[in-house]
Amino acid sequence: MCGIVGFTGNHQAAPILLDGLSKLEYRGYDSAGIAVRDGEQLAEVVKSTGKLVNLYEKTDGGNAIHGTCGIGHTRWATHGVPSQTNAHPHVSNNCTGSGSGTVESDVVGVHNGIIENYVELKEKLTKHGYQFYSQTDTEVVVKLVDYYYKKYKMGPVDAITKTMVRVRGSYALELMFKDYPGEIWVARKDSPMIIGIADGETYVASDAPAILKYTRNVYYIGNHELARIVPGEVTFYNLNGDTVEKEMTEITFTAEAAEKGGFEHFMMKEIHEQPKVVMDTINSVIKDGKIDLTSVGLSDEEIKKISQIYIVACGSAWHVGMATQYVMESLAKIPVRVELASEFRYRKPLLEENALVIVISQSGETADSLAALREAKDKGVKTLAIVNVVGSSIAREADYVFYTLAGPEIAVATTKAYSAQLIAGYLFSLQFALVRGELAEREYKHYISDIETIPDKIQKILDDKERLQWFASKFANVRDIFFVGRGIDYAISLEGSLKMKEISYIHSEAYAAGELKHGTISLIEDGTLVIGVLTQSELYEKTVSNMVECKSRGAYLMGLTTYGHYELEDTVNFVTYIPRVDEHFIGSLAVIPLQLLGYYVSVSRGLDVDKPRNLAKSVTVE
Repeated sequence: MCGIVGFTGNHQAAPILLDGLSKLEYRGYDSAGIAVRDGEQLAEVVKSTGKLVNLYEKTDGGNAIHGTCGIGHTRWATHGVPSQTNAHPHVSNNCTGSGSGTVESDVVGVHNGIIENYVELKEKLTKHGYQFYSQTDTEVVVKLVDYYYKKYKMGPVDAITKTMVRVRGSYALELMFKDYPGEIWVARKDSPMIIGIADGETYVASDAPAILKYTRNVYYIGNHELARIVPGEVTFYNLNGDTVEKEMTEITFTAEAAEKGGFEHFMMKEIHEQPKVVMDTINSVIKDGKIDLTSVGLSDEEIKKISQIYIVACGSAWHVGMATQYVMESLAKIPVRVELASEFRYRKPLLEENALVIVISQSGETADSLAALREAKDKGVKTLAIVNVVGSSIAREADYVFYTLAGPEIAVATTKAYSAQLIAGYLFSLQFALVRGELAEREYKHYISDIETIPDKIQKILDDKERLQWFASKFANVRDIFFVGRGIDYAISLEGSLKMKEISYIHSEAYAAGELKHGTISLIEDGTLVIGVLTQSELYEKTVSNMVECKSRGAYLMGLTTYGHYELEDTVNFVTYIPRVDEHFIGSLAVIPLQLLGYYVSVSRGLDVDKPRNLAKSVTVE
């Protein structure tokens, strides 16, 4: 959720920290702060509320703060309201107020995650003379490190490991100790963190875009590990305090890939990148007209043994699972259950011995999805990850990994990562169908050829988007929107509705069209917008009938269908068309106008498209 950065080297730290935070602002936005040290001088802390630009102005772009070692944070509030006092960094001394300015503090820290037992720890520390100025769990963990550091006269390694054992929850923690100038100490459990090195300088961040401008050579710190960071070097430790050897990884995408590239918003840029990322993801496993899962690690023999598939995910990734379920069961004839990761482990699922749990996550760090993966592994069930970030926690812990090649996705509302995940679902469905004898070679090749046409057809939709922009401006102030469809169209409606509500703040719901009469139709009134997704030929007429029932109650109807269904214009008020492709895979095309519609409505309403309120890109806490 929150974004953290760190730097130690030869250059001034503050401008680098602010630049890194600007690349992570999508992770948190209600307040921000930095702490910088100049040699053995005390740390100077500066914090501000609201957008990062406020901190930038407060520090004159970082030029008003001097020092070559520092840490920074952009906050998404969990414990404590957004305020300067609750903003990070936090300090270990018993100061009052905001904690800003030059601080006489032994420990200064920032944190991404949630400390679940912070109340218990706070009570313990209060008994030992600590006073608290904020409402945050982060201040508690910083003071707990300070407590162990002083009580046992330990060095940072022992103080941090004792803290890691004592706290419950998730964290990516950055600390500076007064006695160790020029050093940053970090620790991690479940929340993401990477460390980059270049030209005798070292960088820390929650996510790669923050440091790509400076280096693409990074280390991924493991779960329950900590590290000492000095200019140009990093030493890793486990909970026993023993050093751990790591291999450096090179990030393959460039810093330019994480920039807007001339588009007004990241979301529109990422919508337009979909033809390329879909093609790249297809080409990553299709070799000579066949799907090759060698890079995934899943063999034909293992596929044949699978008796049940569970797809576990959150948000848009869960919608990918819903669409994949229809395709997988239709083609491969294997039972599929789609589970919300946040519910999966708490309902104590009964998993078959030969089941496969597929976990879908763009970041590979989604807390609930990671917990679901671990639950499956604890039960001895094989796991497969569909993720976008190489070296992420889910990727490292799964038995098999399929990497989508979406590149960095900055906008909070996912578009290109969703489309790449959907392609992965199609490819697995086809390969499972072939290997399990449910699909003839001729059909298999036909389907692959059809999938390979999807990128060009997405581009055609993008080239003809002006009518959607006009329509969006007309309905930007509508109060309620309902998306309806059946089968795969219902799965796509779920994603279209989520895109609309998360960036336009308009009340929006998706329903299986046949369920409208079971209560929902009572909500239809004059002016309600009903959007019907109509791409499944066997279900087309039934969905149209359901829409007409809404129209008779005052609804305004929009239809989304394939070219050729021009008769729909006689029934609904507005139609948008998409190219034809096999109906198993049509969701990849149907979702594009819905993404554009959500975007244009948000722009028409004057909203922050890339950073919608109350949302963060990576949900790394439960």
